Amino acid sequence: MIDLLEKRTLGATGMEVSRMGLSASYWPGVRTVHAAIDEGVNFFFGFGIDRQLIKGLRTAFKGGREKFLLATGAYNLIIGYPNLRRTLEKRLRQFATDYIDIFMFLGVMKEKEFPPKVLEELVRFKEEGKVRSIGISCHNRAFLGKLASEGTLEILMLRYNAAHRGAERDVFPYLGKHDPGIVSYTATRWTELMRKPRSWPKDGRIPDAGMAYRFVLSDPHVHVCLTAPRSEKELRENIAAVRLGPLNEEEMQFMRQFGDAVYVNRKWFM
Repeated sequence: MIDLLEKRTLGATGMEVSRMGLSASYWPGVRTVHAAIDEGVNFFFGFGIDRQLIKGLRTAFKGGREKFLLATGAYNLIIGYPNLRRTLEKRLRQFATDYIDIFMFLGVMKEKEFPPKVLEELVRFKEEGKVRSIGISCHNRAFLGKLASEGTLEILMLRYNAAHRGAERDVFPYLGKHDPGIVSYTATRWTELMRKPRSWPKDGRIPDAGMAYRFVLSDPHVHVCLTAPRSEKELRENIAAVRLGPLNEEEMQFMRQFGDAVYVNRKWFM
């Protein structure tokens, strides 16, 4: 059986990464951060407001900073250009580290929101040695496909789940030449993939969170799937489910059908 948690190389970066990454967006507690490390997770995504993650990683870094991959970044403000330098320096201080493994420009909706000056500054951070790799999180799949085909960035962060499978058409086919690392989020679509949509049969099967994560990780294009548990218990349940391995074809088809029903139910989402 394929081990979905076995580390793999994050695209062309050369960095070895756990296939599940932890986001502490829902404040799961410092113990949960340490539990993730115990389970073999080495990819962590966070910001300055994630104080539990900061505390957990600052302690863990003392045992060997090179064991962990820290991903963070500055958000696209849309109404104004953010100060990337100030954000980077702040993250370095907060996490008590000399470098950030992955620094991204986050929340890009349109191509024009990623002007050349942003890319130039990200490249400068890498040249200075303060950042190991640079990337973007983006909701515009066509733009992500373009970035992938051009090899502009090393990391692409995108939404991908059973209800949002557009990346299979718009992004994944363009990864081959430059091999950017793919980080996915919202595997459960904010838990909607674990709840019955209106059009679903009353007695119809409902997926659990584990199936949602396994669906994402069954696609070999995804290097890291983020999980954002609310507790240590939830984290360990998610990881235990993923250890069951990839979904079989029947299960994949079921998830696609359920995902379609969820998508139609909330079709105003991309």
